[in-house]
Amino acid sequence: MEIPSTPHLSSRLVVIQPLRHKRCSACRRGPLSLLVLEDGVPRCLDCADLGHLVFLPRGDTALTRRSREESALSAVVVRFNRRKARYERQGVLVEEAALARAEERCLADAEARRRRRARDARRRVADDERFAAAFAAEILRLFPGCPVERARAIAAHASVRGSGRVGRSAAGRALSEGAVVSAVVAGVRHVDTSYDRLLMSGVPRYEARRRIAPAVEGVLRAWQGAGEGVG
Repeated sequence: MEIPSTPHLSSRLVVIQPLRHKRCSACRRGPLSLLVLEDGVPRCLDCADLGHLVFLPRGDTALTRRSREESALSAVVVRFNRRKARYERQGVLVEEAALARAEERCLADAEARRRRRARDARRRVADDERFAAAFAAEILRLFPGCPVERARAIAAHASVRGSGRVGRSAAGRALSEGAVVSAVVAGVRHVDTSYDRLLMSGVPRYEARRRIAPAVEGVLRAWQGAGEGVG
């Protein structure tokens, strides 16, 4: 089978991964894993003055781009896809020293990204701690009789990043009274009542909530009433 027509890539050298065994028309070496078409006949990389280049497979866009930037000479490697009847890129040939420099640049970027992720993580932790403290303070304002540690625990649970809980909703982030009360009700429901046991015994959720509603209301009234008459 003849090698398909040379693909056209404007202003770029093209090297082909042949589908069949081919020999260099100049030195007769073969079979060739990579070749260049010159005047319609195959040449090995050495005869085409590209033998000093190394192959970088496709897949890492940043490394490929930087390798080509660093390399004085480079070529695109393609292979013909019979099913699609077209050439597809397989990678590039670049100077070995250029590849090494490009790898160093990518490693430096990776380290910079790692440091940035660490900084972002520390910032998120600090932001989350400040928000949880503000949430706990709002709980204590609305329910002055709530033990401080309970308020902190409810706030921490409700405001876990990515949890989808009420503290992470828009209303929760705004510390709206409705969101704060909802978080407190949920905390009381699970800690101070038999709600979880009812669910585990097969009681439907809405029925379980109906049964424990008086207990929840009692705790909330006690926490709210503890602040009355102070001063």
